[in-house]
Amino acid sequence: MNITMLYSKLHRATVTDANLNYVGSITIDRELMDAAKLRIGQKVDIVNINNGERFSTYVIEGEHGKRDICLNGAAARKAEIGDVIIIIAYASMSFEEADHFKPHIILLDEKNNIDEIKDYV
Repeated sequence: MNITMLYSKLHRATVTDANLNYVGSITIDRELMDAAKLRIGQKVDIVNINNGERFSTYVIEGEHGKRDICLNGAAARKAEIGDVIIIIAYASMSFEEADHFKPHIILLDEKNNIDEIKDYV
């Protein structure tokens, strides 16, 4: 049997853009993707700290070093530029794997720079 566990998160990312006319997803700076060990097309949950919205989408690669966090398509209606969000990824694992796995927690500052990286719950 497998359970779904927290895999990684980008904590307190600031939305830099919202593009309603795109097909959908969230664009994340490649450097931030690498730090959180996220993959292109990976499903993520988004929690908007400003308005309480919670929704799922998938990751699109943004330009390395630009610090972009852009909500695209319908997701653009769920947040405004400047909103603070949490981007959460989960993984399915056995109980044994879960006992030893440490999620990748990336704490960001208000400009989406990496403030701290933690591998724990």
